[in-house]
Amino acid sequence: MLQLICLPCVLLIRQTLLKQKSKKPLLLLLRLLLLLLLLLLLPLPLPLPLPLPLPLPLPLPLPLPLPLPLPLPLPLPLPLPLPLPLPLPLPVLLLLLLLLIVLLLLLLPLPLPPPLPLPLPLPLLLLLLLLIVLLLLLLLPLLLLLLVLLLLLLLLLIRLLLLLLLLLLLLLLLLLLLLLLLLLMLLLLLLILLLILLLLLLLLLLLLLLLLLIIIILLLLLFQLLLAILHNLFFKCIILLKQERTVIYIS
Repeated sequence: MLQLICLPCVLLIRQTLLKQKSKKPLLLLLRLLLLLLLLLLLPLPLPLPLPLPLPLPLPLPLPLPLPLPLPLPLPLPLPLPLPLPLPLPLPVLLLLLLLLIVLLLLLLPLPLPPPLPLPLPLPLLLLLLLLIVLLLLLLLPLLLLLLVLLLLLLLLLIRLLLLLLLLLLLLLLLLLLLLLLLLLMLLLLLLILLLILLLLLLLLLLLLLLLLLIIIILLLLLFQLLLAILHNLFFKCIILLKQERTVIYIS
């Protein structure tokens, strides 16, 4: 496809260069471009095929009593065919052409060309059109690459931000878990203190019950002692009364 596009342009430029006999810098540049295009369009020569080795003769059958001969050396392996030169891809060729043009423009101190007339010749217009198309073909992949790189960078930034947010959420969760653990510890401590207070209250109640029992027992003992004392006094009084009655009867 590239050959079909470039070949008419090359022929037209060659005809215009043959007609003109002046040696201006613009014409020199056109000739250089023509040579580069011709070199790119020429097919590369293919390497000659290597000669194949001759087939070895078959060994003759030997008689049985004769000793067997030594084994023949194996034939050398055939060399691998040389790889065919692969044609360069179109973007590489265009990039090389553009680099050569830029180097020529930078190295050669060419004077400023005179202003081109408005009715430009057809070959020159075709050449300019071809150069513009080549530049566009070179710049479009670069722009696409830059856009892809920007998109990749944006994706990386978004992923990093998401990771940071996840880390912050994890930290918050950890802090909440720590706070919950602290609250649980405080609750456990409070429960332990409440249990200790309840045990102390139970002990105090038991002590009070013991004291009440002791007091009741002491009161019962006192009541029994009082009863015993009253009983003794009552019997003594009865004995005294009996003695007085007997004394009265005797008298």
